[in-house]
Amino acid sequence: MIDFINFISNLAMPLIILIIVVYGFLEKKEVFDKFVEGAKDGIKIVINIFPTLIGLFLAVGVLRSSGVIDIAIKLIDPILNFVNFPSEIIPLAILRPISGSSSIAIATDIMKNFGVDSQIGIMAAVIMGATETTLYTIAVYSASVKIKKTRFALIAALTADIVGIIVSVAVCRFLS
Repeated sequence: MIDFINFISNLAMPLIILIIVVYGFLEKKEVFDKFVEGAKDGIKIVINIFPTLIGLFLAVGVLRSSGVIDIAIKLIDPILNFVNFPSEIIPLAILRPISGSSSIAIATDIMKNFGVDSQIGIMAAVIMGATETTLYTIAVYSASVKIKKTRFALIAALTADIVGIIVSVAVCRFLS
């Protein structure tokens, strides 16, 4: 069964490309010209969002290396301990809405230190699946279509992230 799934997985992309090309020929479309046109549009989008990406990566680097995150964790740790929120998850909860690569590194570190089957490891995995890199996503998408006012989208998305983190911890505690 696993071999069959691997076979289908290896065929998926070439098959999709073949279907697109055949469909284009049947519809009498200039497939290659459409591809080149799409590639040009893609490059324009990359050029438009590049400054936003540089700014985000710089901000995450500054946050991580300056110790601001460690200070924030120390400030909110007593409150979270009072409500039985594990302090080991706090760095992940803070960085997950900001940076996907940083949150993956933190989740990996949590799983190395506590184990993938530990309650903390499971919480980290559930948080990774239940939340989004909100600031990155909003910045990239709004920059690509030149939207300047993202306040309401940002508030809604960060609220969803907070709820996702809280519910992840609660469900993991309930099920263990």
